Amino acid sequence: MIFNYIRVSTEEQKTDRQLIDVPCDTAYTEKVSAKTINRPELQKMLLKLREGDVINVHELSRLARSTKDLLHVVQQILDEGASIRFYKENLYFEAGRDADPFQQLMLTMLAAIATFERDIMLSRQKEGIAIAKEKGKYRGRVTQFSKNQLNEIREQFKTVENKAAYARDLGITRQHLYTIAKQSFKSVEA
Repeated sequence: MIFNYIRVSTEEQKTDRQLIDVPCDTAYTEKVSAKTINRPELQKMLLKLREGDVINVHELSRLARSTKDLLHVVQQILDEGASIRFYKENLYFEAGRDADPFQQLMLTMLAAIATFERDIMLSRQKEGIAIAKEKGKYRGRVTQFSKNQLNEIREQFKTVENKAAYARDLGITRQHLYTIAKQSFKSVEA
């Protein structure tokens, strides 16, 4: 079987540029961050892998954002007897064959560079937010909930045991849920 793995980080982003005209038996597409490898479509694909299967990925950063995660997933694929091809970087790792030392070096270096780029971007973002906050120009993301909904969420937060599931049900991240609850606690303390 041939699998195409396609990923973008947000719902608003398009997948159009990835694996154009690359034939496959099954495509796995998801619109989630790659900060973790515990992504539904990736895990589904990895569970279906069999010896001789091939995975196509547009570029390294689509599979994983950290060097450690990328090397782990590639090794997991090879251990299953499958192969993986990264189109943009022109890298191919075939199960059952000793890795070409040059390709292994390129995989590690390019993954490290991608991790570095992401870390730099996040650092700049934090600096920009801190400066904007100092100037009173940063208010954070506007919430999608009304005041009544926020109050309900805060009340539920106190009694719900599985916060992650509750956040998912609301269509928000767990971090956003805690931010909403924290705002409530601040106003109570004041």
